[in-house]
Amino acid sequence: MRLVVGITGASGCIYGKRLLQVLQKKRVETHLVITDRAKRIIEQENGAVTEYVGLVSYSYDESDMDAPIVSGSFATDGMVIVPCSMKTLSSLASGYGNNCLTRAADVTLKERRPLVIVLRETPLSAIHLTNMLKLAQAGAVVLPAMPAFYNRPKTIDDLVNFVVGKILDALRVDHDLYERWDSTRRRVAMFL
Repeated sequence: MRLVVGITGASGCIYGKRLLQVLQKKRVETHLVITDRAKRIIEQENGAVTEYVGLVSYSYDESDMDAPIVSGSFATDGMVIVPCSMKTLSSLASGYGNNCLTRAADVTLKERRPLVIVLRETPLSAIHLTNMLKLAQAGAVVLPAMPAFYNRPKTIDDLVNFVVGKILDALRVDHDLYERWDSTRRRVAMFL
């Protein structure tokens, strides 16, 4: 399997790091683009950019418009942007592939490959919602970073793993990052 992962300048880069860790364990070939703004946020939130780059097969600079991932003839199994900033969302919704990341996402859409957009913004404006709708209509999976609580998370890692598990579900990658909903078990537990 070969996936492209983009990390943009929104809070929540921890989701991208955890995804890369899981994909590395699963021996998935990964192609990473971290925007310049995301690099600054990574340093503020949870570490060094080198930790992210060390988890991938290939990495590209945001300005590298000669990277293989910007061509439709470079076959991939999909792309994830995690987290996806509202600026990147806007670029994608308008078809503005002005850098390596947005061009790779545009190629993913035009080639009808899975594109998962993990938004990390709240509240949302009508403009944000319109852009999400445009991308969903174009075939992208709009997956806001919204952890669930039915699995009774105890740590931040539990919350992160739930969102990363949902990303993997969207890409049809098997995982055991969170306990899946089992209504039968839940009903039994309610009566104990």
